[in-house]
Amino acid sequence: MQLKNIIFATVKHLPWLTKALLMLVTSALIPLMFPTDGHGEHYDYAEGSIWRNDDLVAPFDFAVLRTQGEIEQERAAALSDLTLYYNVNPGAHAEAVERLNALAHEGLNTRALRRQVDSIYAIGYLMPPEEMPDYEKHTLVVLDGNVGSEHRASDFVTPIDVADALLRDSVLVPTLVYDANRTQLEMDSRISQLVTSAGVVKQGERIIAKGETVTAERARIIASLEQENDKLYRENYHPWGRYAGQLMLCIIAFIALYMFLKNTRHPVLEDNRKVFFVMLLVLLMSALTALVTNQSPELVLIVPLCIVPIMMRVFFDMRVALYVHVTTIIILANMVPNPFEFIFYQLIAGMMSIVTVRNFENRSKFFLVSGAIFLSYSLIYTFGVLSQESNLQGITAGRYMVFFLNALLTLLAYPLIYLFERAFGITTNLTLMELSSTNTPALRELSRNAPGTFQHAMQVANISEDLINEIGGNALLAKVGALYHDIGKLSSPLFFTENQNGSFNPHDELDYTESAAIIIQHVRSGLELAKKYHLPASVQDFIRTHHGTTMTGYFYAKQMNEHPDEPINPQDFQYPGPTPFSRETAVVMIVDSVEAACKSLPNHNSETINALVDRIIDSKISQNQLQNCDLTFGDITRVRAMLKSKMLSIYHARISYPVVTETNQK
Repeated sequence: MQLKNIIFATVKHLPWLTKALLMLVTSALIPLMFPTDGHGEHYDYAEGSIWRNDDLVAPFDFAVLRTQGEIEQERAAALSDLTLYYNVNPGAHAEAVERLNALAHEGLNTRALRRQVDSIYAIGYLMPPEEMPDYEKHTLVVLDGNVGSEHRASDFVTPIDVADALLRDSVLVPTLVYDANRTQLEMDSRISQLVTSAGVVKQGERIIAKGETVTAERARIIASLEQENDKLYRENYHPWGRYAGQLMLCIIAFIALYMFLKNTRHPVLEDNRKVFFVMLLVLLMSALTALVTNQSPELVLIVPLCIVPIMMRVFFDMRVALYVHVTTIIILANMVPNPFEFIFYQLIAGMMSIVTVRNFENRSKFFLVSGAIFLSYSLIYTFGVLSQESNLQGITAGRYMVFFLNALLTLLAYPLIYLFERAFGITTNLTLMELSSTNTPALRELSRNAPGTFQHAMQVANISEDLINEIGGNALLAKVGALYHDIGKLSSPLFFTENQNGSFNPHDELDYTESAAIIIQHVRSGLELAKKYHLPASVQDFIRTHHGTTMTGYFYAKQMNEHPDEPINPQDFQYPGPTPFSRETAVVMIVDSVEAACKSLPNHNSETINALVDRIIDSKISQNQLQNCDLTFGDITRVRAMLKSKMLSIYHARISYPVVTETNQK
């Protein structure tokens, strides 16, 4: 019994468990993508700028390191008089004579060469080391067994002193052989004795106070503290501890996002497809950031993170876009170098992209957003350098190129929107704008084969758009949904009065049950055509809900009046539904009924139109057709008033133009 309860509870809460799992998996994957070496505490400062942090006090004793230039200068001085070690080769003279004798056997006169060889070896023949081009400046220690003696290179003959190339290249053997190992030991000993520190800072000593200028000396001390922090960090580094910390930070950020969605954008959280979409986008941007950080951390701003708020704005709204973007950059800031700079750049650029992407209904907006992102990055960088260094000399053109590439890569949002639309079945305004064109295949066919229905759909679309603009909602979605709500009539257009011309009515040959079935069938046919023309699910909702679960009133009343004694199955005359579940689908239902009914009025005046609008809306309410949508009484009141005004404007009486008679013409 307990197991059964556990299974029941699991199934009941499966959608929420799925959301939790998605966020947990995303949180677990993000830290794994980034480098795990890390570093100790670093500080945000620049030489010549004002120290804006709190007073910096030494947390422990540490040495102030010399600059690299100073160390190199001292190293060069220490090695300038380096002693070079040589070993005596006692058999060199004899080997040279053997080589010379070998040349004599080949017919060469070597008598004069022999005198030169003897004179050279009487002094000593030295082969200079290739890695020491300035060997003449150094003291040479010649080791003969355990005995060493100091000399200069000028005390010996070197290859440069031998004019005869044959003698130099083929005969002479060095008397003194360079001892690279012993010389290297001497070099290492001198380098090890170099002083790398320029003093010591004691624990508790104030390094710099808030508001003071970061001088060159203070910058050196702060840099030394950072290096010491890195050293201590590496000594105490635990990779799994770091991963656990980053994992929990990610989880906390996603919990905050979850709470926001739950309290302000619950429809987004209810749909697991949308949650998965958000998590996948955050994960993709994190992976791209990790890739750049692993290769070139200084180029992290090339990652087009503004794709996140752009896509969230296109798919959802500004508020969701801002919160998802903030969550993303907070998570990534813990993984990248210079987190404060990263957050500032990405937050400002993201906010600008969200504002610019408002009413994103054409392709040109992508270039406008891209330009706004480039401008935001550039201005932050320019004035950031000015605020830190009090001049613009530190500006580099390469940074602007990074910003330009970032803005260029942001244009990838356009194809990504299309891919994510198809993958997750979420409709954006870009798709709705394309579908609102009357040149789409579905509307062209409707205009050609059912012109009356097409005109009716156009009228309903225009009125619905105005009503939604008045009461709030997605006006473009209402317009597109209204354009396609009756495409199912293409299956049998002549069975609908708006497409009939002449006196022939095909319903005259059918009984009322058959006629009702044909009329009801246009909803099912519409859904089939919607799949054929690849209409998104949000547009298909208008097809299935525009009649809700109402009755085909005309044929039902005829059947009741003409056959009172026959049993009637109400379901034969009832639309399958469902009822509207959004304000857009509810408004289209109301406008559809009112617009069609107004055409049947014998007199179009304010009394008849007002009565008709009130009767139809009250009927929808009494039949519980509006109980699942989010229309308020205030919304319905405004819909009534606007519908009455619009119907009266459309069907107002026109003045009759006088006819000029033939007599008056003469």
